[in-house]
Amino acid sequence: MTYDEAIEWLLTFADFERSGSFQDRPDVAPMLALLERLGNPHVNPFRHTIHIAGSKGKGSVAAMIESALRTDGTKTGLYTSPHLYGYTERIRLNGESITRDTFAALAAEVRATVEEKDSARHDRSLVTFDLLTAMAFLAHKQADVDVQVIEVGLGGRVDSTNVFEKKEIAVITPISLEHTAILGSSVEEITHQKAGIITSDCTIVLAPQEHPEAAAIVSHAAAGSLVDVRNAYQWRRVSHRLRSQMIYIQGPEREIRADLPLLGKHQIENAATAVAALDARYDHDPLYSPSDVSIHDGLASVRWPCRIEVVREDPLVIVDGAHNRDSARRLAETLVEYFAAGRVLFVIGCGSDKDIDGLAEELAPLAVRVLAVRSEHPRAMDPQRIVEAFGRLNVDSEIVNNVPNGVDRALAATSDAGFTLICVAGSLFVAAEARAHVLGVRT
Repeated sequence: MTYDEAIEWLLTFADFERSGSFQDRPDVAPMLALLERLGNPHVNPFRHTIHIAGSKGKGSVAAMIESALRTDGTKTGLYTSPHLYGYTERIRLNGESITRDTFAALAAEVRATVEEKDSARHDRSLVTFDLLTAMAFLAHKQADVDVQVIEVGLGGRVDSTNVFEKKEIAVITPISLEHTAILGSSVEEITHQKAGIITSDCTIVLAPQEHPEAAAIVSHAAAGSLVDVRNAYQWRRVSHRLRSQMIYIQGPEREIRADLPLLGKHQIENAATAVAALDARYDHDPLYSPSDVSIHDGLASVRWPCRIEVVREDPLVIVDGAHNRDSARRLAETLVEYFAAGRVLFVIGCGSDKDIDGLAEELAPLAVRVLAVRSEHPRAMDPQRIVEAFGRLNVDSEIVNNVPNGVDRALAATSDAGFTLICVAGSLFVAAEARAHVLGVRT
């Protein structure tokens, strides 16, 4: 099986990321059955698991934790989603994406296991994300990693990653309204889904929450020890530059100063949450105590593209995956506080299920103009909806047929109208397309 053949096979199963059609199920029994036939690669008494759920920041927190662990000499496995340019990005061993050949070999092993159950009738209750997750666990097993850092795909309770009877640490990052048709129409309902990753003996690390009801529900669900980052840690920005910020974090056991190459106050909160998770790991493994140096170096060397990332300086071009009201609010705050933004030319593209009205309301006060684009992604929103959302807020908007042309039109406008800041936002896949176009990344 080649890499391309592996992708073709994976996409014959139901794939929510591409179709937007969620296959509802009451539990993760199909996933558990698949893992059992694979020899339960996710289970190893000598391997620790850090499981991360939330609406915002879970990928950033996962990347920070993995980077600090690896810097300290720990053999790491990292599983995240979605990818920016290729599926191999989702499975990383010791900081490096697996190769296409490794990806294909993992897919072939999973395929053989799926099809051996009944060669005449494959198990169609499985979905693409189940198969990718099984591949990640196999990769971690084969590489004999010490710690696997696992990001939840969607929700938590019935997510493909929620297959552990026990785990060392469960991290809950900020929770907000998202995927309401699937997870529930209120923060309370969504939080119950996210809290579904909590097991009886794990340490729960609770990131600062914007919604008090979310914090209350997680605290109530915590059967093991709970680390409330807001109460146990302090953090602040010391200074910032165009592509990084010097941050200070103080916890019960340590003080950290680090030059974090991710911008925004929310990324300092994410860093504090990551430090809390690293500190919590010591409770489960007394032989492990992360040094201040390893945490400092891990935070300073983390790489997590398309999160308020500066991809060009003259004119200034920023790409970000903000896709709902809360993340758009954080983006707007960062543009003002870190870049002194007053007049921003936005290039906006979204997934078809996103809250474009909420996003528009948060970004409109800064928007001098909006170029609405349609991504190559199959779930891309009709740009007309974007124009209408910003038009209701009296923001000048126009449709541009694709992301690269939208970026080029924005760059041309900077010389004509004196704009100094271009921001591409609305979804991670739109930010990735813009980043690739500006930087010349091959996809």
